[in-house]
Amino acid sequence: MKTLDKISVLAEKYRKLVQQYVNLHVYSAALFWADKAVVLTNNPKDVFWLAQCMFLQKQYQRAAFQLQSKGLDKQAISSFLLLKGKILEAMDNRGLASDCYKQALRYDIYCFEAFDRLVKYQMLDAKEERELLQSIPIQDQCPPEEAAVMKSLYELRLKKYHTPTPHLPPPVTVMNQPIANTPGSVNSLPASPYIQLPTSISTPMILSNVGKNDHNKMQVDTVIDAQIVAKLQCSLELLVSQAEVLYYNCDYQNCLKLTEQVLKKDPYHEGCLPIYISCMVELKQSTKLFSMAHALVDLYPNLAISWFAVGCYYYVTGKSDSARGYLAKATCIDKLFGPAWLAYGHSFASENEHDQAMAAYFKASQLMRGCHLPHLYIGLECGLTHNIWLAEKFFLQAQCIAPEDPFILHERGVISFQSQDYEKAEDYFREALVKIKRIQLGSIPTIWAPLLNNLGHVSRKLKKFRESLQFHNEALVLMSQHVPTISAIAYVHSLMENYDDAVEWFHKALSLKRDDTFSTTMLSYVLEQWAEEKVPFSDCPEGLPKFEPISRNVSMEQSGPSLESGQDMPPVGNETQNESVEMSIDM
Repeated sequence: MKTLDKISVLAEKYRKLVQQYVNLHVYSAALFWADKAVVLTNNPKDVFWLAQCMFLQKQYQRAAFQLQSKGLDKQAISSFLLLKGKILEAMDNRGLASDCYKQALRYDIYCFEAFDRLVKYQMLDAKEERELLQSIPIQDQCPPEEAAVMKSLYELRLKKYHTPTPHLPPPVTVMNQPIANTPGSVNSLPASPYIQLPTSISTPMILSNVGKNDHNKMQVDTVIDAQIVAKLQCSLELLVSQAEVLYYNCDYQNCLKLTEQVLKKDPYHEGCLPIYISCMVELKQSTKLFSMAHALVDLYPNLAISWFAVGCYYYVTGKSDSARGYLAKATCIDKLFGPAWLAYGHSFASENEHDQAMAAYFKASQLMRGCHLPHLYIGLECGLTHNIWLAEKFFLQAQCIAPEDPFILHERGVISFQSQDYEKAEDYFREALVKIKRIQLGSIPTIWAPLLNNLGHVSRKLKKFRESLQFHNEALVLMSQHVPTISAIAYVHSLMENYDDAVEWFHKALSLKRDDTFSTTMLSYVLEQWAEEKVPFSDCPEGLPKFEPISRNVSMEQSGPSLESGQDMPPVGNETQNESVEMSIDM
């Protein structure tokens, strides 16, 4: 046998050993035989598996050196670029890692893992994600009928919280005809994003030049394309994308229903679980959260999402210390898991531990470069500590990433209100309200009641009392027994000198919260003002009435017989009283 043949046979045997030990998770043995395969062949594929084995053993520097020393990072091979990106990411060099993922995706548009890591781990902001989707050569690597579907599938993964979405995408149309909803789709929601399949028979002139057989073939192809699109409507990724839109529009009830539908088909869907858990946190459904957390810990104790669920359960039940412990464990398992870092900061913020909360948010901002939420929460904590200048700085950073987010506008309005710049605060609040009403077809979600109350407060400061009452009443519709809102309505009535209404509203507030200091103090003040300004009896004469004197004899004559007749008269009054008592008892 020739020497080259012997080398090839031996190298093939070593490759099988590498695959075998990788599958058995015996990475040290796999690394040993991968090194021998590289020595024999110096094949790029063998070098790739050598670097892969080093990566699995967390020897990131060695893996990076292997790829660079062999010049593989310069080759148009997406798998090498993907692996290099993972290695750089593990070495906390996320900037170069994102570049590798972009290159891998440009070389192979089907390399979904590279795209998923860019989006899932917040490496790009919303604008950069759109630019990436436009730059990858989908049209060059896909046929036209597949390119539209490919692009729409990637669009489902893009950010949705950076800007409010006025409505969910319309249903799929093929040849300008809507496709009926398939089993498993939600009747109240559109089935899928808009996908207009390109066709070559869109004009009558071309149709007239096509033979009958070709025309029938095109019709068959169109039907097949429609069937493919209809099948894609059943994808759970599509339902998860719709659930994300509902969640970021604060429609938590419908979002929960949709995520539950997804989890019925796939009980542990990786993309759906964070949304489902976050929904239960917003709705305070601790029982469901407890069951889900237990199931995840039993089945997947090595995943960050499991301990994230446990931490969220303790956060909802008010046990912040326990919540922090489990959320910290989730961040240790996967340090790039953004929801765990944000919840970890919330657990400190709920107990007014502002410094610890900001430290968690700062770490999240470093790991989630394309997400504006850490900057928003840092600014919020700065505002609570009365550091107005620093709060405004972080709000501006958040707004640069997500300029259309109404939450940022609301918080900037709060900062302006604290700075006593009431006109500017009103502008921010009204702009946020316009954006919210633009995306809500029905009533405004309850979460926006503070915005309406703040509009009422700033209108009161600007002496717009009627508008202030209108906003406070709208907030009271969303939160019917909210004591601060009721007290605010009473206070505005007192400023308008409507003391009757003010007293009534303050009494309502105190009936719900007896120890409300503001309502108690203001009620005493309003009653004093009311007593000074209100006349007790409007028809009472100013002077004492004058009566003519009555002679003593006349009075005795009138009083004597009456007393006597009263003694001789039968006890009519007593009978009536007894009768009434008996009737009340019978009833």
